[in-house]
Amino acid sequence: MSSRSGVRLSDVNWSLLALMIVLLGIGLVMLTSASISIAENSMGRPFYYLVQQLVAVAAGLVCAFVVINTPTDYWEKLGPFLLLAALFLLALVLVPGIGREVNGATRWISVGGINLQVSEPARLMVLMYMSGYAVRHRNSLHTSFIEVAKPMSLMALVCALLLAEPDFGATFVMLTIVLAVLFVAGAPWRYFIGMCVLVVCGLVALALASPYRFQRITGFTDPFADPYGSGFQLVQSLIAIGSGEWLGAGLGNSVQKLFFLPEAHTDFVFAVFAEEFGVLGTVVLIGLFALLVWRAVQIANDAAARDRYYQAYLAFGIAIWQGVQVFINIGVNMGVLPTKGLTLPLISYGRSSLIITIAALALLLRIDMENRAGVKPQRARTGKANRRRAK
Repeated sequence: MSSRSGVRLSDVNWSLLALMIVLLGIGLVMLTSASISIAENSMGRPFYYLVQQLVAVAAGLVCAFVVINTPTDYWEKLGPFLLLAALFLLALVLVPGIGREVNGATRWISVGGINLQVSEPARLMVLMYMSGYAVRHRNSLHTSFIEVAKPMSLMALVCALLLAEPDFGATFVMLTIVLAVLFVAGAPWRYFIGMCVLVVCGLVALALASPYRFQRITGFTDPFADPYGSGFQLVQSLIAIGSGEWLGAGLGNSVQKLFFLPEAHTDFVFAVFAEEFGVLGTVVLIGLFALLVWRAVQIANDAAARDRYYQAYLAFGIAIWQGVQVFINIGVNMGVLPTKGLTLPLISYGRSSLIITIAALALLLRIDMENRAGVKPQRARTGKANRRRAK
């Protein structure tokens, strides 16, 4: 690794990297277990989905290499352009003939043979922009409602494009990340709570106004009322989780994945994992995710202690992103939340999600490496130089 980037290979947090690799390894093993029967039946190749996921891993590692070798100050400077790129992608997917429709939703465009779900890179780009905005307006966020309302107005445009796809789950995650970053950047409680109430009311109104979303909510509250219709997927997921008991049926021995549980290798891979590894396995998996989120928060605190606020907000945003997505996915699988269509990071089949998750975690590693190397933010150096000139 080049010394010009301000960090060295010795600055890598090997325990954090090992944690990411372990989660990715678990994901590849579980994807193979959950998809092998489906792939053989539909594609004639039992390892079809594994091969596709490995291609995404390779693409993600290329992105990770670029991210780890790029100073994070560079992304801060590119913030406004990244926001424009996110808006462009979200608008492009809605153009007839470009966006690809699957199950009534137009969320994908084809890039290099991979169907890219545009909400995934857009989420990371918006987070990068919002972290920079929070730094530029850090002082005024404490006192000015306008400075809090401005980015939320931009988020209204982003969310309108997401809902046009429609992608309700991605909208919720995006808003949660943005609100969390604004809060840690200094937005007062009264503004934060007001924005949260407004967002929740808006999302509830949208859910109730859409028969499709309302059906998902009613199916979630009582899936056994229509076990062969709207509640079928959740009922099968609950059967899988319950069948795992304490120690599980063993790797590869899930019954529900054999054409009973729809989306067994994507949104509901956690149910297959619970059936094969039981309560003990699920506790370990949730513990690994909790450790990842905790380490991300630690990295954010370390960056803030060094006055590296852009990096702190970025790391905290990644922590919230991963934590919320894991919570929602597991909650959906266990029947405590309505279906959202969000993947379990690093575990579920989903090439766009995997590539962007690897890139985001590489960004987290880069921030931690800069913390360890004692890299100073450019804004801090400039501020000190200005103070010296003023004296």
